[in-house]
Amino acid sequence: MHQPLVRWLLLVLCSLPLLQACGERKAAPWRESDELVVLTSPGPLTYTGDAKDGKDAKEDKADAGLGFEHDLVSLFAAELGRKLRLEVVGNYREVPQALRRGKGHMAAAWLVWHPGSSNSEFQTTTPFFHSSHLLVQHEASLPITTTEQLAGRTVHVVARSRHADLLASLPALTPPVLVQEHPEWSDLDLLQAVAEQRIELALTDGPVLDIAQNYYPQLTSSLEVGEAQPITWMFPSDADPELVSKAEAFLGRIHRDGTLTRLKDRYFGHVRRLKQLDVVQFLERTRSLLPDYRPLFESAQARTGIDWRLIAALAYQESQWDPLATSPTGVRGMMMLTEETADRLGVGNRLDPKQSISAGARYLADIRDQLPATLKEPDRTWMALAAYNLGLGHMKGGLAIAPSTEADPDSWFEMKRVLPLLSRPDYYRRLKSGRARGGEAVIMVENIRIFYDILNRHEPPYFPPLPPPDRKGDKKGKKRH
Repeated sequence: MHQPLVRWLLLVLCSLPLLQACGERKAAPWRESDELVVLTSPGPLTYTGDAKDGKDAKEDKADAGLGFEHDLVSLFAAELGRKLRLEVVGNYREVPQALRRGKGHMAAAWLVWHPGSSNSEFQTTTPFFHSSHLLVQHEASLPITTTEQLAGRTVHVVARSRHADLLASLPALTPPVLVQEHPEWSDLDLLQAVAEQRIELALTDGPVLDIAQNYYPQLTSSLEVGEAQPITWMFPSDADPELVSKAEAFLGRIHRDGTLTRLKDRYFGHVRRLKQLDVVQFLERTRSLLPDYRPLFESAQARTGIDWRLIAALAYQESQWDPLATSPTGVRGMMMLTEETADRLGVGNRLDPKQSISAGARYLADIRDQLPATLKEPDRTWMALAAYNLGLGHMKGGLAIAPSTEADPDSWFEMKRVLPLLSRPDYYRRLKSGRARGGEAVIMVENIRIFYDILNRHEPPYFPPLPPPDRKGDKKGKKRH
């Protein structure tokens, strides 16, 4: 047989689904590599970002994402002195399959392990989270409180998720529960369908519902299906024992020193703060008021580089998007500027929403730039928002007293317990800035975080137009060619 024909046949065979592993690149042994290769799957609890699937993900994009487990493995890779490379796999069931084929050193994808589970062949760490599984309904539906009430009902789940497996493991019902899997939906898409009453019942993780209720306040749950399950990291059965041991030691350390608690707070600590009525009112005003002011928020983003949705969230917290808002203390307008701040920023009329939004965004950007260089994102932004409320002097006073309370001044999680101390004489008497209502600033920031999350879900980002090309430079370029 001719060699070209042989090569063509091999190429065809390697493209067949049953032989998909043919030609796959395996992860090099971690001791011999400068990378830690971690398998994950996209989702609100794991990873969201720009990276594509594992075949196409660029290594330099590994740190471009967000997510609880993304941040957790990023910290672990840094402790190992390795560069993190995420291999983003399509779904929950595909992650163990890729781990068996040696595509990663470990897996972090909100994975469940218990004796007898389909993942019991793998090595695992001690659980770092326990996740409940909740049946989700629309608030207008009659509540389901027992699994027996599921007989003959259809429960919707994300395709190839463990929720389908969990429903299949329930005691036999007559008639049986019907499971509808949706390959095209994410967890949040699934819950949006319940909120819009396109489907009646869905099963999801408790933390996902906590997040989704801020986007869709009409969601409710009155039934936990099964017991809370342990979330772990997984390693191949033949994984290097030293890597597994280092992961176990890392998780133990961050549990003891509070790093894990701070990370949980970053992603989940603010999601239950608002009441249902507050969320309903905010969503209604995003439809009735926000379209009128969105161009002004986008213009402020173009000038400051701050996401227009964050500026809008701040404006809503300050005035509920009322350009004529006035407080008893004299702050006025959409961004509730003091007269002194408005004068300094060149605002002639604080009740003009265009001037107010532009000045408020510039003021926030100025504050953020003046905070200590050791502050990293997103903590830097949360502290800038607190300083917007308190004043930069009071914020710096809070940062100054943080070490005396054994708090880390570079952590918003730690500063949330320090700032309320600014109202106590034994603390504010030490400071030139004096007394401040730090507790109110904390509440304000946590509310803004929720409003910002909601806008990120419902409103697209804004990409300012690029500046026009340098025509003179273009002509020179043409002459060179």
